[in-house]
Amino acid sequence: MDPPADAFSDLDLTLITTDPDRYLRDAGWLEHIGTPWLTFVERQATGAGLERRVLFERDLDVDFAILEHDEVQKMVTGNWPPEISAVLARGFEFILDKDGLEHSMRRDTFKPPRAPLPTSDEFLSLCSDFLYHAMWAAKKLRRGELWVAKSCADGYMKQQLLRMLTWHAHATHGSSYDTWHNGRFLESWADPHVLDELPQAFAHYDEADIRRALSKTVELFRWVAKETAADLGYRYPDTADERVTAWISGHVE
Repeated sequence: MDPPADAFSDLDLTLITTDPDRYLRDAGWLEHIGTPWLTFVERQATGAGLERRVLFERDLDVDFAILEHDEVQKMVTGNWPPEISAVLARGFEFILDKDGLEHSMRRDTFKPPRAPLPTSDEFLSLCSDFLYHAMWAAKKLRRGELWVAKSCADGYMKQQLLRMLTWHAHATHGSSYDTWHNGRFLESWADPHVLDELPQAFAHYDEADIRRALSKTVELFRWVAKETAADLGYRYPDTADERVTAWISGHVE
């Protein structure tokens, strides 16, 4: 699964340079490329370093990953970090190659990493974390802190649900099954039952709706986690789930 670029895709470019700060601290060089509407610097999704994100006129958004030359040389002659290898495995091409790197960076040398399945301790920890925050969100909701409750239910708890969805997909289809990252293309790889239920798991900024969505999110996580536990031969924390669910039902429902 490698969807091609479309009209809404951004452009990912990598600059390999001996002076990364030049491109990070000053945005003047962008004027030689086009007319930028806005730009800012943030950490790359791969964790490899910083990137400058730019929105040019005609709604063209470009991510410039800035990599230090010597670090890239080390990776070329050694081992590429798995997160970078996974990105390069999806395809790339050189626009300008002053250092002859292209011959040692063929696409077929990069393979998406096999996703590790969780240990039983990691699985239980995620379940406990999720259930803890379900009660935490319910308490905030009971106190009238709608912003905090919704941020937890539709933010942090959804990220924990996403982790479990990823484990579920790998437990079901194998560790090489492509789940992309950060929920990208989730609609094409997640379980159909989950996709049917997800619309009910997000809330409006309204006390009653946050309560409803919180309950649905817990229900959905429970289903996915139990399915994953069955596939991996792990134990789902039923007792903890029952206690947290009973507390939420008795205090906010």
